[in-house]
Amino acid sequence: MVGAVRKFEARWLGRVRYGEALALQERLLEARIAGTIGDTLLLVEHEPVVTLGRGAHEENVLVPRARLAKLGVDVFETARGGDVTYHGPGQLVAYPIFDLNPDRCDVRRYVRDLARVMIDLARGMGVAASFLEGDPKLVGVWVDEASPAAWAGDPREPGGASRPAKIGAIGVRISRWVTMHGLAFNVSTDLAGFDLIVPCGIAKYGVTSLAALGIEAPSVEAVARAAVASFERVFDASVEMKS
Repeated sequence: MVGAVRKFEARWLGRVRYGEALALQERLLEARIAGTIGDTLLLVEHEPVVTLGRGAHEENVLVPRARLAKLGVDVFETARGGDVTYHGPGQLVAYPIFDLNPDRCDVRRYVRDLARVMIDLARGMGVAASFLEGDPKLVGVWVDEASPAAWAGDPREPGGASRPAKIGAIGVRISRWVTMHGLAFNVSTDLAGFDLIVPCGIAKYGVTSLAALGIEAPSVEAVARAAVASFERVFDASVEMKS
């Protein structure tokens, strides 16, 4: 990108188990803090896993852990922000290992930027999405299932979206202004996986995906490559894509 301020390397890792990706993130985080690597974006698809953030409530995991194990669903307690979430096949997960120094040291801005990445990505698929302000529980990216191509506004306001559903989740950890964890965007995810939990602790609104909205969803890898361009635009960056 001409005039880009930042540079980062993006890696598509394919489908990997959560624990493997977490260990890689932690190694890259330490290397980024030490300055031995540059900004790195990991793009993955996970096997089924339930993760609990720092603010998680155990009661939001609706199925006993022994049952989850029998179903082949891993469980991890993590240091990211937020409550409980689910990752599984058909979902793009992006883990930016970015140093926000010197000009982006603002947690709220960073979270909003991750939302802007998913909003931009959804727009490219013909879906209007939005970020909801004012309630930390509602952090993420939302669409109106009643009208995927048009966002009527905040569902908490008169005339707003009538059937709001979350299409993208955000949960981050920042150490010395270097980021890890990140975002999850539902492409063709089996939404039954979210029945195992109260997603992000929100029982009032549902969860959706591109496929559930009637969009002919591309492969997760194709969406990952499209997401790189969204990261470039939002973070004013140029990227080198690694396979």
